Amino acid sequence: MSTIANILAQVEDPADLKAIEAAGSAGFAYGLAAIGPGIGIGYLVGQAVQAMARQPESAGQVQTTMFLGIAFTEALALIGFVVFILLKFV
Repeated sequence: MSTIANILAQVEDPADLKAIEAAGSAGFAYGLAAIGPGIGIGYLVGQAVQAMARQPESAGQVQTTMFLGIAFTEALALIGFVVFILLKFV
């Protein structure tokens, strides 16, 4: 079984090696970019559920606000994905 180092050692063209390194670093960057929104959405939903449990009569307003917060937080992950695509193919 070949390791990544063996595969990279077999690459002869420096441009190909640079492309492989760029793809790897872009994937790592997207992984880091997805951590923040994941934590943020988890915290947001947890707090919304807690608020609805404390005051069930305001569940509709809390739920609307929660979905807006999820949309804005998820936008950060989408921006990270766009940067990943741009770094990978540029």
